[in-house]
Amino acid sequence: MRPHLPTRRARWYAPLGAVLLAATFATAHAADAAPVPAAPAATACPPAPAAPTPEQMQAAQRDARDRGFLWRFSKQGRSSYLFGTLHVGKLPWVFAGPRLRDAIARTDTLVLELDVLDPELQSHPPPAATALLPLPETMRARLSRQVAAACLPEQALQRFNPLLQAVTLTVLSARWEGLDAGFAQEIVLASAARAQQRPIVALESAQSQMALLLPSDPDEARHLLDQALEQLERGRTRPLLRRLAEVWSEGRLSELENYASWCECADSAEDRAFLRRLNDDRNAPMAERIDALHGQGKRLLVAVGALHMTGEQGLPRLMAARGYVIERLVPP
Repeated sequence: MRPHLPTRRARWYAPLGAVLLAATFATAHAADAAPVPAAPAATACPPAPAAPTPEQMQAAQRDARDRGFLWRFSKQGRSSYLFGTLHVGKLPWVFAGPRLRDAIARTDTLVLELDVLDPELQSHPPPAATALLPLPETMRARLSRQVAAACLPEQALQRFNPLLQAVTLTVLSARWEGLDAGFAQEIVLASAARAQQRPIVALESAQSQMALLLPSDPDEARHLLDQALEQLERGRTRPLLRRLAEVWSEGRLSELENYASWCECADSAEDRAFLRRLNDDRNAPMAERIDALHGQGKRLLVAVGALHMTGEQGLPRLMAARGYVIERLVPP
């Protein structure tokens, strides 16, 4: 008997950490693809970020303020930092505010969920990312229409698993809200760390993130693809991404803590169990790894998705349970 499949699960992909790998593919493969002209009857293409002038860059750097969520955690006479990120961004967010700049200056190692700029990952994605998934012709046509609606050439994402294509298209839909995966905080921080020859440590592997994103059961994968396409077709991804960006940018932590109450995506026990697997269940292994790195004498800037900072199993609480003194710095 075929198991019951949840109806809203695909909506979780956009804000959560496992989508970071899709954001990598969106940046490396889709954003670099030459756009195709929209057909006369088609919707206009998402606006491309305008190239800033040197004066605008100087002003943005001068006026940079702290965004997102930042904690200091201390033990053994050393302090490290937790930075809750969003996996898309805007150009003004590229510049760190004063508290984040101070955290960067006081640390020696950048810790990410995944090193999204790892050349090996860029050139050799995990096998699951390119695995075949047979689709009915109607579903294949729906996917092709969404690729065209994103103003991408048909071949831009063809090498990837169809469900991963849909997740990537979800990330790219944020461009309508002025949000771009290329401005994600992890990408900005990883670029700066490489320029400074600062060590980067990944808490997870691409393989483990692919296991979360792409079910091994083809029927379940097709069901999730159907749901992801429905969200794109009905324009439901953009309002959620827009609100998440506002919550993150304005540091509205209590609102983020209550995400499940307003996302319209955690209505069933099965959906809530999926959320735990995709978010909470990953936090304990992350905390263990962070504790081990700090115990080796490193001073860490740990930058992971902001939802990993929420709830009883959030990283600040887990680090406090391991004996760390926790101080919230942003928002104050």
